[in-house]
Amino acid sequence: MPIRTKRVHENPAPGDGHRILVDRLWPRGVSKARARIDFWAKDIAPSGELRRWYQHEGSKWPEFKRRYFAELADNPGVVDELCDRMGAGPVTFVFSSKETQRNNASALKEYLESRHRTA
Repeated sequence: MPIRTKRVHENPAPGDGHRILVDRLWPRGVSKARARIDFWAKDIAPSGELRRWYQHEGSKWPEFKRRYFAELADNPGVVDELCDRMGAGPVTFVFSSKETQRNNASALKEYLESRHRTA
C-alpha cells in the first residue's frame, strides 16, 4: 500500500486518501476543518523526550530513527492500531514539522515499509 507524507500546512488533495496525523500535539494555527484529518494517531508519535532530544538536527537523524523504531517495537499495539486504521487504499501521514525529509512521518513510513518487507 502506498504511504505518502505531507505537511499539515499543505492543502489536502483527493489523492491523499486516508489522512492520518502522526504528531503528538495538534498543529498550531490549523483548524480541524482545514486539516481534514481522518484519524489522529498521537500515540504513534515519538515520545516527548525523544522529540526534545532530536530538535530536527540533521546529524542526529540516524540515532533518532534508531530510538524511534525502538519505541515503536516496544508498542506493537499502537502500531497494529495504526495499520488497522490505514485500510487498503492510499494513505497520507500528515505532520507539522517544517523539515520535510527528516521528520517522524518519514521515519514512521520507513519503519512500516521495512516491517512489511520482512513479514
